[in-house]
Formats: sequence, structure tokens, C-alpha cells
Amino acid sequence: MTALVAALFGLVVGSFLNVVIHRVPRHESIVWPSSHCPSCGEAIAPKDNVPLVSYLLLRGRCRNCKAAISARYPLVEALTGLLFAAAALQFEFGLQLLWALVLIGVLIPLAAIDFEHRLLPNVIVGPAALAGLALSVLVQPAGWWVYLLSAAGVAGSLFALVIVYPSGMGMGDVKMGGMLGAFLGPYAFLAVFIGALIGAATGGLLMATGKIGRRSALPFGVFLAFGALVTLFLGQNVWGSYMHLIGGV
Repeated sequence: MTALVAALFGLVVGSFLNVVIHRVPRHESIVWPSSHCPSCGEAIAPKDNVPLVSYLLLRGRCRNCKAAISARYPLVEALTGLLFAAAALQFEFGLQLLWALVLIGVLIPLAAIDFEHRLLPNVIVGPAALAGLALSVLVQPAGWWVYLLSAAGVAGSLFALVIVYPSGMGMGDVKMGGMLGAFLGPYAFLAVFIGALIGAATGGLLMATGKIGRRSALPFGVFLAFGALVTLFLGQNVWGSYMHLIGGV
């Protein structure tokens, strides 16, 4: 039952995240005006703003001007609902679940915005880092200093990579890495490693198929978000397996 409630809540949150994804890169308010069609500007009626259902009933088109609605809208809603349900199944109800839901709710718009605009907005990363640090300390008050060190360590490591390889990533990735440290503590290094591994594999595949060139830049924030989600749900298992492998026992 908790997972079902979390999934329904996630659909609603996902609808709001779509507003964030669309408006924040354009420096528009996420509060006003109300939801409207980006093509004709017509306000979206409540009956046409039900997560997933309205998209299906409208067949992916605006009721007023018939312009196509991006498939990103139902995808973000569905993904948020699924991840919220998964978090409800894995984490104990209370601060720990809230911590997980906030992290998920931040990673999805960051990944989508970076994918579409090659941008990781400070207005999301900065407040999210503070919220992540506060929630992490509340969940594990005895180790509060670990999250500060992790945030600084991950950000510092990525900043060093920016200096060495400036075309590979930007300061937005550095700040996002620090945010992950505030949420995940030392496991943020694992998230970065997974993200870099998947990013390298993706880049190699795209180059091999001629989709991108050697100097083409990929949105590293997308891979950081993916690595963070894997770490959120499987971090302890992955780290345990790795230690078992190198320990040979």
C-alpha cells in the first residue's frame, strides 16, 4: 500500500518536475502562470493535466491547437512514479524515505535539463545540496562531518578533471558532484565512477556507430544522475561485491 501511495504521489511530483524542466532553463517562474501549452499559450484545463491519463486521452496533442506534446512529459511522470514506489519498498518510512524521494526528485530534472540544454542550473543544484546535507545529517547525525567531506572531496576531484580535461565536463558537473556528496556521503564516489563508466561506454558506442565525433561532448550530468540512482538503490550491494572481489574471499 505504501508503494502504491508513493507511486501516485510520484506521478503528481513528476507532473511538477515537467514544469521545472521546461521553465527553469528559460528563466521562467515555476509558479506563475499556470500550466499552458508551449505552442499556443492556452491554459491547460485541470481535466487535461492528469498525469499519464490526460496524455493518453489527448493522444499526445494539445486539445486547443493540436500541437504534439513531447513524450518527455509522460516519461518523466512514469519514471518518477516508479522510482518513488521503489524507494518506498526499500527505505524505512520517515526521514530516510524523505531523503531518498528528495534525491530522486532532484536527479530527474537535472538529467532531463542537461540532456536537452547541456545545463545543470545553480537554482536547482545549490538548494538541493543544502537540502541533501540537512537530510543526511538528520538521518545520521553522528556522521555529519562525513557528508561535508564527501561533498568537498567529490567536487574537488571533478574540478581537477575539469582543469585537466576542460572539454569533457564543466563546472555544473563539479557542483552536481558536490551535491551528490551531500546526499550520498562516500558513496557519491561510487556514483561518479558508475556514471563515468556508463558515459564512457555510451560515448564509445556512439563514436563507433558514427553518431558523434571524438571531440563531441556528452551531457555528463545525465550519467551522474544514473550513477546516483544505481548507488541509491544498490550502492551497498555493489560496494560489497567489489570488496569481496578484490579481497578474493
